[in-house]
Amino acid sequence: MLKSKFRLRDQDDFQKVFQKGRSTANRQFVIYVLPKEGQDQLKIGISVSKKLGKAVVRNRIKRLIREALRLNLSSIKWTGDLIVIARGPVAEMGYQEVADSLVHCLKKAKVYEKALTEDDSKGSL
Repeated sequence: MLKSKFRLRDQDDFQKVFQKGRSTANRQFVIYVLPKEGQDQLKIGISVSKKLGKAVVRNRIKRLIREALRLNLSSIKWTGDLIVIARGPVAEMGYQEVADSLVHCLKKAKVYEKALTEDDSKGSL
């Protein structure tokens, strides 16, 4: 679960990111990013429209997105605000598909860098 210090909750903060941030999208997600001076960490907001289904479906989508972000948090190189908006196809996707699509969109937004593992760092010797 994403810790509360990483969450963006205030309506005004969401509006600032929508108005002043830049967006990137694929078929499943839209990502808005806004750099913030003086903020040394990432703050994430998640938005799922009522058009995607009833509360049970929307909450499941949010849980999948939160878990995918939590597991990839060390690879997200961004200090500022980030908002993830789920689109229609996400409602029928499983966890792995959601995670792969989200990583693809983060890479497109240029906020994702693959962290080096021990195996990667040993390869140059």
